[in-house]
Amino acid sequence: MKALVPVKRVVDYNVKVRVKSDGTGMDIANVKMSMNPFDEIAVEEAVRLKEKGVVTEIIAVSCGVAQCQETLRTALALGADRAILVETSEELQPLAVAKLLKALVDKEQPGLVMLGKQAIDDDCNQTGQMLAALTDWPQATFASKVEVAEGQVKVTREVDGGLETVSINLPAVITADLRLNEPRYVTLPNIMKAKKKPLENIKPADLGVDVTSRLKTLKVSEPPKRGAGIKVADVAMLVEKLKNEAKVI
Repeated sequence: MKALVPVKRVVDYNVKVRVKSDGTGMDIANVKMSMNPFDEIAVEEAVRLKEKGVVTEIIAVSCGVAQCQETLRTALALGADRAILVETSEELQPLAVAKLLKALVDKEQPGLVMLGKQAIDDDCNQTGQMLAALTDWPQATFASKVEVAEGQVKVTREVDGGLETVSINLPAVITADLRLNEPRYVTLPNIMKAKKKPLENIKPADLGVDVTSRLKTLKVSEPPKRGAGIKVADVAMLVEKLKNEAKVI
């Protein structure tokens, strides 16, 4: 079966982001960008399923600006077979991305869609769930273990109380959690091979999808800076400060 793996280009997790001086968003000029870490885990899991003979073809998909090709090349170097870029300069929100992926699902007919549980830039955690609703497919979110057998997927997922195991029928949508696996190191030979793998470039209009934003960002601001802590001499002073200054007791 085919596996469709959406990947997102985000600010690298090691970079300290800055708010623009006019408060309209984050300053990403001359900032290192990379693949969303949760999506990288999803690509790795799809590659492992292919190595087990469960998946026959892995299609990496990204939606956004032309520079997303770099992210797709990374996915190809990790083991994806081909890539599709839905190129647009619009600011894409989760519903728009889910609609684009739904159109690609209809076109490619994959048996499995695997993506990261959330992106580290907006932390929305919505695209996978919205895609499952649009396709009317079963979904398993926050997966920490995935086992495919006999047309079903057994997924161990992380919940507040511990671990939960669910069994769903294929085709299905799965979102990857942090502990699902550790992505492999991308070697130079694989990077060179990735340059020769096919990368298709299409527009949202080609898929018949309207990606107009439904939400408007009014203002972005940094959280207030925390004041320095103090040491207290004894318990009585601690209680006094908690009661009269912090007013928490």
